[in-house]
Parts: sequence; C-alpha cells; structure tokens
Amino acid sequence: MGNGLSDQTPILSSLPSFQCFHIVILGLDSAGKTTVLYRLQFNEFVNTVPTKGFNTEKIKVTLGSSKTVTFHFWDVGGQEKLRPLWKSYTRCTDGIVFVVDSVDIERMEEAKTELHKITRISENQGVPVLIVANKQDLRNSLSLSEIEKMLAMSEMSSSTPWHLQPTCAIIGDGLKEGLEKLHDMIIKRRKMLRQQKKKR
Repeated sequence: MGNGLSDQTPILSSLPSFQCFHIVILGLDSAGKTTVLYRLQFNEFVNTVPTKGFNTEKIKVTLGSSKTVTFHFWDVGGQEKLRPLWKSYTRCTDGIVFVVDSVDIERMEEAKTELHKITRISENQGVPVLIVANKQDLRNSLSLSEIEKMLAMSEMSSSTPWHLQPTCAIIGDGLKEGLEKLHDMIIKRRKMLRQQKKKR
C-alpha cells in the first residue's frame, strides 16, 4: 500500500515534484491542528470547528529558498473517542506532526501520554515526529524547555527522531521552519532505510 514510487527507479528521487510525503497531524482536541493545516494551505487564518473525523489536504510548501515539496496532510480529530483511530492513520506515514497547546498546562500530561503511545506502536518506530508547540504568542505560554520536560521528550525511543518547534498557527510563525526540520528527518530516515536494504 501507500506511495508506490518509493521502491522504483532512482531517477524519480531526483525529481522532487514526484515526491509526496504522507504526514499525519495529531494532538489533543483544541490544540490547533486544523488551524495549522489551513494556515499552511491558504496562508491565512481560517476559523475552524472541532474535527469530527479527519481533514485531508495536499499542500505544496516551499522549503528553504527554492525547493517545493508536496505534503499530503491528514489532520485527525483529537477528541478522546477518536484517538484509538490514530494508529490506522499513521500506518505507512512518512512523518507525524504532533500539535500541543503551549498554554494548556492541565492537559500536558494527557498530551504526553498520547504522544508516547503513538510513537511506541511498532509500525511507528523510527517515524520522525515534529512537535508543534502552538500558541507561543500568548503571554502565559510555557517555554520550549518546560514543554520538552512536561512531554518527557528525553524518554522517547532513541530510534524516533524528533524536533520541538515553537509556533503560532494563527499567523503561521514557525510552521515553515518546523516542516523543513521534518522534511530533513524524513529524507535522512529514507537514506538510512535504503542503506539497510542494500546491506541485506
């Protein structure tokens, strides 16, 4: 299943327009997942309602000075009853974007539990994770080091590459930088997997 291009001729890998990265956006309800998605798509703030199932968009993003990358985002609802479905969306994913509300101190423990749960699933071992610390523009938002501590990032599996990115989804601050990091981690992982295949 998934994108059949990955195992074919190396010619395709030199044509970035063919590459489409499958990315799942997860996080607790009200963290700002859909705001992140539509800020990336329309480059403006879109007033959103709680996601009952999922939203999906293919979005071309310019990374660095000129490279255009296509991401196929799946933004999955974060209400408790929807979270058991997360693992079916992360199957064969290239990367996970996990959005946390930097102001919601009460639910940081819950966010930590869900983040660790999804990254520990065997199919997700090694899948790069971009943690989006949203709402950093608000006065009482936690600092990155506090969020890193509260999410127990040091306890993440050593096989899981991750990056914590401060953002404000409403104005789009930090989103591009975060996606650049995620893209780098995905490319690095693909190279590593290719080398492992060759060694076999």
